[in-house]
Amino acid sequence: MINLKNKNLEISLHLLVWLVLFFLPAAFSFGAETDWSGVFRHFWLQLIFLAAIFYINYFVLVKWLFDDKKMWFFVTNAIFLLTLIYFKNQIFEWSEPPRPRMPGRRPPEGIRYFFDFLIYLIPVAFSIAINAGKKMQKAEEMKIEADNIKLQSELQHLKYQLQPHFLFNALNNIYSLIDFAPEKAKQSVHSLSKLMRHFLYKSEAATISISDEIDFLNKYIELMALRLNDKTKVYTNFPKEVPNLQVAPLLFISIVENGFKHGVSATQLSDINFKMEIDGDEILFTASNSNFPKTDSDKSGSGIGVDNLKKRLNLLYPEKHEFHSCQNDGMYIAEVKLKTK
Repeated sequence: MINLKNKNLEISLHLLVWLVLFFLPAAFSFGAETDWSGVFRHFWLQLIFLAAIFYINYFVLVKWLFDDKKMWFFVTNAIFLLTLIYFKNQIFEWSEPPRPRMPGRRPPEGIRYFFDFLIYLIPVAFSIAINAGKKMQKAEEMKIEADNIKLQSELQHLKYQLQPHFLFNALNNIYSLIDFAPEKAKQSVHSLSKLMRHFLYKSEAATISISDEIDFLNKYIELMALRLNDKTKVYTNFPKEVPNLQVAPLLFISIVENGFKHGVSATQLSDINFKMEIDGDEILFTASNSNFPKTDSDKSGSGIGVDNLKKRLNLLYPEKHEFHSCQNDGMYIAEVKLKTK
């Protein structure tokens, strides 16, 4: 549909240009006596030849130039232009009334051929320029399409990378409940099925509503909180009234996973806090947790979550996001700020 519109626009522009050129003599001679036969000989006939040169080059000969048939292009054009100049001069001599030849008044025929040749090179140059512009535009469109395919492939790879990482953490959480809290383990399996349904139906979309993303985060936090003891407190502060904003799915889950992975201790008091603020089209998500670094022998996570998030932010929200993380007074703080529009 877009190509058809562009084609119609191109045809309309061509018609407009030639119509303006065709009626140009009438515009300049409006209100005065006009020798229309002279106008035809000296302007309209020349215009017909210029149009013929332009379109033969535009549709046929210029392709040779871009297909490495340059010699054929130049030789054919030279013969074509000289032939047209010859016919033009013959038509002029045939159609013009005979006049007495004044010695020294007419320039040599070679000079007239040379200047006519230069004039006829103008439509050739225009046809080359327009076709070159089209090729550059097509190359740019192909590059954009290739970049978009590459972007989608990278995003799909990151999404596939994130899903088993999420599932591993959730299953690890359920596994830890089986021996000492089987009822909680059953509840966790039920909660996990809801989360996996979100993965199945929501994560394949390019964007989802921020309300769906918040709902998913709440369900995941509830699931992870099931295995916590009284020494760990989890606080959430998500907006109650959510505007109609769209975000990439699973955008904040890596930070939440990270908070549970590093913010829980079996012997020490700890806090995990999640907060989201929305201002217009800007979203600020903050996670802070007590920092208990894991040892190399801890296999509760693959360690790809935050790196995955950074890559997705760079691909999905270039120059529209900020990610900061730091440690302060024994707390690890991660913050994502992004503009959705």
